[in-house]
Amino acid sequence: MTDEASSAEWVAGADGFRDGWAIVLWQPTTGTIRRRTVDAVEALLDLPEAPAVTGIDMVIGCPEQAEPGGRACDQAARKLLGHPRGASVFSAPAYDTLQADTYEEALRRNRASGPDAPGLSKQAFHLLPKLRALAARMTPQRQQRVREVHPELSFYAMNGDAPVEAKKKSREGRDERVRLLQKNGIPDVEEAVAAVAEGALGADDVIDAHAACWTARRIREGTAERCPPETEPAPESAQGLRMEIWR
Repeated sequence: MTDEASSAEWVAGADGFRDGWAIVLWQPTTGTIRRRTVDAVEALLDLPEAPAVTGIDMVIGCPEQAEPGGRACDQAARKLLGHPRGASVFSAPAYDTLQADTYEEALRRNRASGPDAPGLSKQAFHLLPKLRALAARMTPQRQQRVREVHPELSFYAMNGDAPVEAKKKSREGRDERVRLLQKNGIPDVEEAVAAVAEGALGADDVIDAHAACWTARRIREGTAERCPPETEPAPESAQGLRMEIWR
């Protein structure tokens, strides 16, 4: 790849919201940034900018058997974030649970996946359509450039390996996360957040997409860290996807 082509590379971050995905695209070498929403995962995975890395705040790699506390990466992420931010990391459902149409069916499928398998939170159930759509299109090859991230882990890394104490939906929490993003090189975040109108897309969704984009840059540069640590092999799902969360 030429230096010119490399300097024009995009990275992207995506955060799901009720009606689709909030997307942030960034050319770190030029400072160019683009923001948009897309309706479906197909558009997310086929962005015209062809980002070198896309960080997605969504589970990539569901286990065959749901476990109390979730995957090893879920548990490691909670341990880093501590209380109360660790509660933002939900346990990945079993792969078979993705096909459930109702909450009752999702509970049944998850509990039936293994001898110690737990139920499923309502929050996780509402994510099933996006989880299902993403799982249908993810492959080990695609995972080289599409990685699972978690915004609170991103902010943990930005904040000197310390969780942000204030809730992300509070004014204090929003302002602190915007400050960290701007301090770490992403331009015009405050303006982007201020431009969000009342509706399905919230200011926290926009902020989280920026955080995912920041981690995508770190992955591209080789400076990102992951749960579990890179000194340990990441478990793989039955579909061959590494079960890991980057920050």
